[in-house]
Amino acid sequence: MGSFMDLEVWKKARILRNNITELTKSFPSEEKFRLIDQIIRSSRSVGNNIAEGHGRYHYLDASKFLITARGSAVETIDHLIIALDNGFIDEHTFERLKSDCEECSKMINGYIAYLKKQVNA
Repeated sequence: MGSFMDLEVWKKARILRNNITELTKSFPSEEKFRLIDQIIRSSRSVGNNIAEGHGRYHYLDASKFLITARGSAVETIDHLIIALDNGFIDEHTFERLKSDCEECSKMINGYIAYLKKQVNA
């Protein structure tokens, strides 16, 4: 079993996290302990939970962390909607990052399915 850093899903989550971190640098400073903190935490949680799940040796343990990672990807979309509604980002930026979050979710689903197959094999 390789490192979590070898997983394509983790690599995608890393890109998402870095893009969100860069994006929030343009948000108003009064959002530092509100939206900025929340969206950074949720985007980091995606990769964090993929990594932690990878470190578990039982499918059920790993899948719990992957489900949390998927939830964090969806939470990040909600924070992006807030940023859009407040005029911190434009529609194009929203759609691009929403698509990245959805791609992470799909990849997480695929990883869960892969792990389940390994258990049933």
